[in-house]
Amino acid sequence: MGGHLVILSGGLDSTVCLALAAEQARGLEGPGAQDGAAQPQSTPLVAVTFDYGQRHRVEIARAQLVARHYGASHVIVALDTAAWGGSALTDLAIPVPHAGGAPVRDPGIPVTYVPARNTIFLAVALGIAEARGLDAVWIGVNAVDYSGYPDCRPEFVEAMRQVARTGQRRGVEGDPIAIETPLIAASKADIVRLGSAHGAPLHLTWSCYEGGAAPCGTCDACVLRHRGFTEAGVPDPAPAAGGPT
Repeated sequence: MGGHLVILSGGLDSTVCLALAAEQARGLEGPGAQDGAAQPQSTPLVAVTFDYGQRHRVEIARAQLVARHYGASHVIVALDTAAWGGSALTDLAIPVPHAGGAPVRDPGIPVTYVPARNTIFLAVALGIAEARGLDAVWIGVNAVDYSGYPDCRPEFVEAMRQVARTGQRRGVEGDPIAIETPLIAASKADIVRLGSAHGAPLHLTWSCYEGGAAPCGTCDACVLRHRGFTEAGVPDPAPAAGGPT
């Protein structure tokens, strides 16, 4: 029956990704084709959010709002990645790095990397898509303005496409589920402009790695978001959005 599944964190990138998928689901093209109100889908649109023990669980509530905005069926999958830890996002004993006006750049992979997160997310999403007869999984990974995670690179995505081709019934029968990465070569400013042009509800999004009542403004995610909106020349519409101080 076709259809699209979007991995939705409630953050900026995944929300813009959902905006683009929603337009395809409705058979619409081009900026302004989506007017911001939920409309009946011509093909199924599913959003999948992972509750993986992240300290910034506020993003799950934002994902619910974004999914509702687009009238998408919303699935929340619980994964206890905190059981094995290894990341500042899932282990409260590991502090989130904070910087002033530039993203934190560790010499290696940063401590906010969650081991195999996108591998797990895509594997589960591919399973849901196959079970529901959906044709594409969308993920907002980005290899330009990001935090240095290995599972945001084109090489990783292509490896997962090979998994879909060889490890799923649909793949071996010649009809593999597509993995769409429309933002992979975009800068954060490009993503802000794209979201604005396509009417994405950027005011609903959450980017901060900390789980406070308002964005901290100094973690890597906050700094990248602030820089993206500034370079795009677009005011950040999120309430109490933090920027570097």
